[in-house]
Amino acid sequence: MKILRIILPALVLSLSSCDKWVEPKVYSSLTEENAFETRDDAIAAVNAIYARLKQPSGVSDSYMYYAGFQMTVTDFTTDIGHSSASGDISLLSDSKWSTNNKYLNFAWQHQYKLISDANIALMYMPRITVITDAERAQFTSEIRFLRALSYIDLTDEFGPVILMTEAQAAQPDYSSKPEPTSVEEIDQFLISELEACIASLPLNYEGKEIYPTNDVGRATKGAAMSLLTKLYMRRHDWQKVVDMTTQIMNLNQYELYPDYNGLFAESNKWCKEFIFSSLADALNDGTELMNHFGPMMHQEVTDRWQYYAVSWYFFNSYALSDERRENFFYDYEGSDGLQYQAPIAGQPNPPAGVYYLPDVATRKYADPAGSKTYYDGHGIPILRYADILLCRAEALNELNGSNQESIDLINMVKGRAKAPLLTAPGNYTKDSLRDELCKERGWELFFECKRRVDLIRMGKYQQVTNDYLESIGKDPVIDINKHRYFPYPQSQVDLNPNLDNTGRL
Repeated sequence: MKILRIILPALVLSLSSCDKWVEPKVYSSLTEENAFETRDDAIAAVNAIYARLKQPSGVSDSYMYYAGFQMTVTDFTTDIGHSSASGDISLLSDSKWSTNNKYLNFAWQHQYKLISDANIALMYMPRITVITDAERAQFTSEIRFLRALSYIDLTDEFGPVILMTEAQAAQPDYSSKPEPTSVEEIDQFLISELEACIASLPLNYEGKEIYPTNDVGRATKGAAMSLLTKLYMRRHDWQKVVDMTTQIMNLNQYELYPDYNGLFAESNKWCKEFIFSSLADALNDGTELMNHFGPMMHQEVTDRWQYYAVSWYFFNSYALSDERRENFFYDYEGSDGLQYQAPIAGQPNPPAGVYYLPDVATRKYADPAGSKTYYDGHGIPILRYADILLCRAEALNELNGSNQESIDLINMVKGRAKAPLLTAPGNYTKDSLRDELCKERGWELFFECKRRVDLIRMGKYQQVTNDYLESIGKDPVIDINKHRYFPYPQSQVDLNPNLDNTGRL
């Protein structure tokens, strides 16, 4: 019988008895017989899986899933992310990594932690007899959605991985060394899972009996549709993308927020553009987003690290009229009286009173009007309506070549930011419109864990990333034949030699 004990350590009563330990008193025990009994147990299990999206790694810093390391493996390994810090993060921003890179290790570990929690909850959910069929369907669908999200991330990053479900959780074999499951087989499993979620999840939680409030942080029908759309995008199932985005738009649940720079305000986490997000509250379950993303020596956003930033190369690609350019701390007077700005061409040493910023901090996760505490309440958008519109534009272009609807969808996103609009469809070919989409997705979705997947899907990862590396004097090291997937972490290869890294480094 597995037992989890919660104990109160006994105090040593006197120095004379310090060699005798008092037997701890057991205040509660969770066993296979008494766990997962009540409705509250079921809700707690579901909430714990959501918490995995931003749960700290357990090491000395708050390296979280969607509130941290997921951005390092998706944006920093492209033309966007940059870090002037030393160590594994700077290696990633130079597109160099090894089997021991801690961020790749975190990605594997935490995605599988979420999957493990989901499998255990799915295994026990049928045993809870006091919940209704509707409640069981709701809880089960939320869990399956979250598990699917992690498997999509895992396969984006590592390709073939070990497919584990509640069936393996019920009869675990800790000595087994399974072969990785092909991406195609995992995809078919995920399509089936997400179709079931679409059928059972609600449009929203307004007036629902299962949860007492309109809990916008939970998975919905639109979220499951959107996640399935992203999976179809990866598979180049363009007609299915068009069909699914039609259904999402017809839900009439989502719309573009009118102001890009206000979209990511900490107080705006509930707006209709966010289809699914990892949410936080500064007082209860805050994250360290502002610490990592906030600008150095700023007078309003104080004592932050600028650990995660974008490259000047990427920042300078914005048109001057594009309001998204103002979503960065690129020129300001620091709290030390120096002017923090971009390096001046031809002047390697800054003039008196000037500090050259090594990269550019973003306001997206460093809201000057947001939390002032060490832990903040910023949310992470995982599925956003602007992304869905651009996915539809891309799918239509791949099916039909340059067309008016694709142009209109792209211009909806551009127009919100007052960026220069695209012109008539006849001015673009399928290839050139794909180029425009690639640039637009970067400008719109930076640091939302999309860039590397986008570049690989579009066949541009090697070219775009190597062009960036050469522009900053680095070796153009990306070879798509080797770097389509990251290497399996060495700690996992040591446990299971069937995780073969041949050709991945």
